[in-house]
Amino acid sequence: MRRVVITGIGLITPVGIGVEENWSALTAGKSGIAPITRFDATAFDTMFAGEVKNWDGTRYIEKRKLKELARFSEFAVAGAVMAWEDSGLGQLPEHVRDHVGCIIGTGIGGIDVIENTSKVLFDRGPGRISPYFIPSCIANMAGGQAAMRLGLRGVNYCTTSACASGAHAIGESFRTIQRGEQDIIVCGGAEGAVTQLGIGGFNACKALSKRNAEPERASRPWDKDRDGFVMGEGAGIVVLEERERAVARGAKIYAEMLGYGASDDAFHITQPAPEGEGGARAMAAALADARIDPDRVGYINAHGTSTDVGDVNETKAIKNIFGAHARSVVVSSTKSMTGHLLGAAGSIELAYVALAVQRGVIPPTINLDAPGDGCDLDYAPHTARELKLEHALSNSFGFGGTNTSLIVRRA
Repeated sequence: MRRVVITGIGLITPVGIGVEENWSALTAGKSGIAPITRFDATAFDTMFAGEVKNWDGTRYIEKRKLKELARFSEFAVAGAVMAWEDSGLGQLPEHVRDHVGCIIGTGIGGIDVIENTSKVLFDRGPGRISPYFIPSCIANMAGGQAAMRLGLRGVNYCTTSACASGAHAIGESFRTIQRGEQDIIVCGGAEGAVTQLGIGGFNACKALSKRNAEPERASRPWDKDRDGFVMGEGAGIVVLEERERAVARGAKIYAEMLGYGASDDAFHITQPAPEGEGGARAMAAALADARIDPDRVGYINAHGTSTDVGDVNETKAIKNIFGAHARSVVVSSTKSMTGHLLGAAGSIELAYVALAVQRGVIPPTINLDAPGDGCDLDYAPHTARELKLEHALSNSFGFGGTNTSLIVRRA
């Protein structure tokens, strides 16, 4: 099994565009949550979200190509371009491209295109539907468009597993390179679901916070006053590369991928299994894959969505797997600042974990004023913390009971 490292990162999130903007905001405890600007949300129970600020897709994509892309694909292609440039790989020789893949996940895909095209259909008739409708909204087009943009001819597919989509994409890419089937994979997740259907649908599920008077304080994992998650949008894309190849070319290495675990609750469409049993099995599988004991992990970037049941059950799962060490490991939720990016959440958070390991700083959990019942771990409230890390873990759980855990090691 070959070793795999992270050599490039592309981030487009509510707190910034690019690695440094994101890291500066996270370590300063800055929220990216604000009133929705993409549509009039006054009729909705939730009127705020984590939107990407000052977005201009033409900085990364030719203007004529934008008509082919739903918002999630715009973010994916731009994130892939950023990550590729960050990796320093440059123009690949023809014979190498067949061994370079692209796996990008999404939870919902082109919901904005579906929503807008439905209006066209009912207002103007089927003859006015755009020929780009289907190619722009299907889930695998994020990876397809990114591969075309970068000229990647290796494996290409989409993982769709709700809020674990981006994490699954990275985990499967890790496995593929380990087995020697590819040398490099551009991977991660993208989401652009801050739309009327997206917000309205999650409101109907009673899943979103309604703290409209204080949107920047609405995402508050583990706090006793939490009342639901906050929707976000964007993309997190990383370049995974076989380690010997990366070292030979003198690549900058953020961290080494070490473990990947996945499980399913087989319990409920939206609620986690009792005691967080499914998430616990994913963490146990990742630790076994990494061949490390639980007490080697210094930091966990939790799924930490700011929901009542989810936050308590993840805490129980961590205690179950880490035992006495659960009181020593630092746990935080960057969703307190970015909101929940659904299918992109796991990939941006894996990138944040890699940066935490590389830079020796743990991003805080903001808005955690008074922990709720059953929430009694060290959640790094309010303030970033300097800590030299050797290993760190990222959790991603999703509707349908899907669970993913990823572990990285300091390079």
